Order: sequence, then structure tokens, then C-alpha cells
Amino acid sequence: MDTLMQWLGKIKDILAVPLFSIGQTQVTLWTLVYLLILVVLLFYVAGWIRYWLSERILTNTGLDLGARHAVGTITRYIVLIIGFVVIIQTVGINLTTLNVLAGAVGIGVGFGLQNIVGNFISGLVIMFERPIKVGDRIEVGDVSGDVMEIGARSTKVLTNDDITVIVPNSKFITENVVNWKYNDDKLRFKIPVGVAYGSDARLVEKVLLEVAKENVDVLSQPEPAVRFLGFGDSSLSFELRCWSRTLVTKPNKLISALNFAIYDKFAEHKIQIPFPQRDLHIRSGVLEVKNVTPPVS
Repeated sequence: MDTLMQWLGKIKDILAVPLFSIGQTQVTLWTLVYLLILVVLLFYVAGWIRYWLSERILTNTGLDLGARHAVGTITRYIVLIIGFVVIIQTVGINLTTLNVLAGAVGIGVGFGLQNIVGNFISGLVIMFERPIKVGDRIEVGDVSGDVMEIGARSTKVLTNDDITVIVPNSKFITENVVNWKYNDDKLRFKIPVGVAYGSDARLVEKVLLEVAKENVDVLSQPEPAVRFLGFGDSSLSFELRCWSRTLVTKPNKLISALNFAIYDKFAEHKIQIPFPQRDLHIRSGVLEVKNVTPPVS
């Protein structure tokens, strides 16, 4: 027991050694350890509060997933800011003595951390204005996918290839963003179709509508529609327009399924899908055609 007390006394003496001063406060090794423990606890508590708000308390309020995550994240930031202030005061550091340090940090932020601060502010703007939210299908630049998480600096977007792309928040403020679910969770698909001249246009319309109605991922309301767009060089141009809610995140899957069904239906009704054709007209002169038999070797 005496040996243990001696060891504890030595550890206490080591931790009590002053390292540097901030104003009138002597910062010891124990101060740093104590500060580190409190900071770790603060991050844990802030994360727990965020989870409890977004996944437990707000689930019964009718808010969508994006709104719940936004409230939880903003609350976490508030808890962290207040917690840092309380922790610094608790360890005995007077905030007024950090004015010079804050000024130096401000200059560093202005010059070296512009992108980080810009992304952080953009993240706050996104959470308050909510041009995008968790669960939305978005396109920004060359990235297309589902918003999985909106963080302080960046947003995680999951593509159809199951690849997570980390997009800086500033891109959602400074660039054009396509949000497929901003107003509603359904999307209209347009499938262009060309048929040979001489085909029955009304039959083509009927067949395309049948294809849409037989697909389980196509909504019955709004109703599918067929548009006769015009007369092409080699084909009559039609367009099948239909709505889907289940395959908004996988548009190519629905388009492929409809194209397969259209091909089968056209074959069943003997509707020809044309290929480019060119007619050669000889206005004058004589074109001599010879059948040349290759020599037998």
C-alpha cells in the first residue's frame, strides 16, 4: 500500500510540473490531460445528443430524414461551442487572455484556411436553407448519386456504383446543383423511339402505352403518354413519357427494362425499327456494273 501511494505521489508531482503560462494561469501536464479527457467526453456527448435527437425524439414529429439530420447536426455544433467555452473556463484558463491568440488564428484563417472556412460556412447554409438533404438524388459537376450525410466540411454522396464521393460543401453553393427530389420523390422518364416509315402511328402509340402500363415501376398517375415528335431522315420519331417513384435512383434500370419490352412488343406486332438508309440517284451518264469472279487458286 505504501508503495502504491509513493507511485501515486510521484505521478502527481510529474503532472503538477508547470509547462507554460496563459495570463495568470499556469498550465501543467495535469491541465492538458484534464482538458483532453473533457474534450473527448464533450465530443461523445455531442454525438450522442445528435443521434438521440435525429433518430429517437424527432422521429415522431413528422419531419423527414433530412430535416432531422439537419437539426441534430446544428444542435451538435451548438453543444460543442458551448462545451468548449465551459471546459476552458473549468480548467482555469481566462478567455480574455486568448485575445491575441484569437487574432493570430483569425489571420491564419483568413489566409491559409479559406477553403476550410468556406466549406464550413457552406455546410451551415445547406443545413439552414436545405437546398439538398439526406436521401436526395443529386447531380453536381460529374457526381451523381444519393446524399448520405451532410457534414461540417463536406457531403457524402453514394453513386450507383456503390462508391462514396466526398464533395466539398462549397460546390453546392457556387455550382449548379440538380436535385431530383427537391419538390417530389417521383421523376418523369423520356424514352425516344424511332419506327420505319409506313408504320401505323396509332398502333405504335397503343403499343408504347401497353409497355408502360405493364411495367410495375411505372406510375399509373400521372398517366404515361406518347408524343409523335416529327419526321426524321429515316424514321418516325416518337417519345414515351412515364413517371416512376421506385427507380428514381436507378434511372438506367427502368430505361433498359422499357427498351427491352418495346423491342419485344414491336417484334410481336411486326413494327420495324429502321436503320439509316441512303438512296443513290444517278442524274446523268451510265453506271457499268460488272460481276468479277475471283480466279481459282
